[in-house]
Amino acid sequence: MSLGETMSRPPECLLRLLPGAPRQRVCTLFIISFKFTFFISVMIYWHIAGEPRGQGPFFSLPSSIPCPHLVPPPPPPGTPRPGSIFFLETSDRTSPNFLFMCSVESAARAHPEARVAVLMKGLPGGNASLPRHLGLSLLSCFPNVQMLPLDLEELFRDTPLAAWYAAARRRWEPYLLPVLSDASRIALLWKFGGIYLDTDFIVLKNLRNLTNALGTQSRYVLNGAFLAFERHHEFMALCMRDFVAHYNGWIWGHQGPQLLTRVFKKWCSIRSLRQSHSCRGVTALPSEAFYPIPWQDWKKYFEDISPEALPRLLNATYAVHVWNKKSQGTRLEVTSQALLAQLQARYCPATHEVMKMYS
Repeated sequence: MSLGETMSRPPECLLRLLPGAPRQRVCTLFIISFKFTFFISVMIYWHIAGEPRGQGPFFSLPSSIPCPHLVPPPPPPGTPRPGSIFFLETSDRTSPNFLFMCSVESAARAHPEARVAVLMKGLPGGNASLPRHLGLSLLSCFPNVQMLPLDLEELFRDTPLAAWYAAARRRWEPYLLPVLSDASRIALLWKFGGIYLDTDFIVLKNLRNLTNALGTQSRYVLNGAFLAFERHHEFMALCMRDFVAHYNGWIWGHQGPQLLTRVFKKWCSIRSLRQSHSCRGVTALPSEAFYPIPWQDWKKYFEDISPEALPRLLNATYAVHVWNKKSQGTRLEVTSQALLAQLQARYCPATHEVMKMYS
């Protein structure tokens, strides 16, 4: 018997542990091997793509920073404060990277009259002080930004997601963190109303005129990186019910973009997104509103563009989604004419100044 034949045959001791005929044993071994390979591939995926990278060596940065003069003054006393703008961090991280910082700063500058609430699962509750970190220090300089602990059990209480979350906490799933984020944003807007944004947006304009709206990513799918809904809106309630009724945590996007697309089609009684962009008070905004550059072309954010061409490119855009899942780890020359560098310099100047100091 050759060495290759010896290596290709399963050990006899393992075969003896498997019940059934030889053919059944081979099938069982194949299934075990497939599951093991899948598990390893998921772990490698999260190791490579799951954690933010390339956002600067935070371990070497100061843990606090004096509030820069670029921070806008607080709003006048008595200014009304409508529904909040929400950012979420459903992992235990409390160290926002530069893109996270830019997202919150740009939202705070575009909405000086509104509360910008950053909810982070890793923040301590009660009267505990914030962890010492440059990002938290800078964002705390903005008078309308509030850093708050995220209690997921309390958030999901009295919603269809409560039982799902209780069960999900006791099992392993490959995409649990993004699924938690998908669940949290719809529960948050159902309970409180307002605007939700992912932490890889740069806000260009005030979003207050957008109500009961979400963005179109492509002609086939919607995206929940931006959501704006009134409190207790039935569309959000339908999203929560669909989340539980058709739950599948093993398919990427099933509980996020695919869920919103399913619910919108059901809401509008359509089979294709091309049939309707607005119905029953809910609007699917065109892709240029929030996704002017599709995810397949994410590298364009790192390519030079003339300052004169910038307004033409983003004329119909409220906020740009940078596709951090794809772009993380890409080197950016902070003072270059790259599209992303120009957006940061214009819409989150305080963060941009820190990036220039420590990049």
